[in-house]
Amino acid sequence: MPFLTSFIISITTWIAPLHLCSSQTPGQLGTTANIRHIVIGRCFTYTTLINPSLRFDCEEIWRRFEEAVIHQASCNVTEDDYNQVFHAMSQIQPCDRFLFWSKTRTLVHSYAAVVPHFWTLEDTLAGYMFNELIWCGQEEDSDFDFNSCPEWSVCRTHPVFSLWKRASQTFAEAACGNITVLLNGSIVNAFNRKSMFGSVELDSLNPHRVKYVNIKVVTNLDGPQIESCSQGSIVDLIHVLRSRGFRWTCTDSDPTLMILQCVQDLTRPYCQRHASILLQQQNLTSN
Repeated sequence: MPFLTSFIISITTWIAPLHLCSSQTPGQLGTTANIRHIVIGRCFTYTTLINPSLRFDCEEIWRRFEEAVIHQASCNVTEDDYNQVFHAMSQIQPCDRFLFWSKTRTLVHSYAAVVPHFWTLEDTLAGYMFNELIWCGQEEDSDFDFNSCPEWSVCRTHPVFSLWKRASQTFAEAACGNITVLLNGSIVNAFNRKSMFGSVELDSLNPHRVKYVNIKVVTNLDGPQIESCSQGSIVDLIHVLRSRGFRWTCTDSDPTLMILQCVQDLTRPYCQRHASILLQQQNLTSN
């Protein structure tokens, strides 16, 4: 089987399931239905099939999560309220595998799927359990509010936002070795100080634990190319890294990221050119 064909089949096999996991529809504004069964079920799936070396009490994690949210006003749950939740699922993560991202959600998880070396926040137990769920409590009731939860933008201490902020901080504090950051070069402010990466994760990275911050800037194949390693907000990110003593690299032409975009439309002129280059490289290595 030709190199490119086998590579594309491999990528497509990994990517296909990702498109099946849609988030809640706009009409579902309350706590996700059956959230208890979903969270505990995901916990058992993670500790049984995904990472069976882990030993966690899934029921206890749920109890601590429930205690953090119910009996609280829907806009009054802080990161500290989740301390006991994260204490119950403390996880040691391997160095040189941390992958951070901003405004590149679909692509970054496709990337992590075909390059198993990488490890995103969503690959942790916390990320896996709570991904794409909605929840909020009721101050006057001992249950979740299944009818209406506020939007994230309404309050700074939204229960969902606070959990992801706490999870992002924990993930970044654990980062070690060579880490990678995937940013979107087709938008203005690819590095945004108000994003979760810019406001939480970057400030939580430890220059004594992180050897290199490897920045990968990816643009849509059809453009526009607004930012790169030498222009736009990426330059600001590099300045922040330098000022804090981090060593860094930056690339805006990663071939794997380009191929992942080509999977969706192989007829693009760029994809045809890139396919020829890959085949030439394969021929050289096989001779």
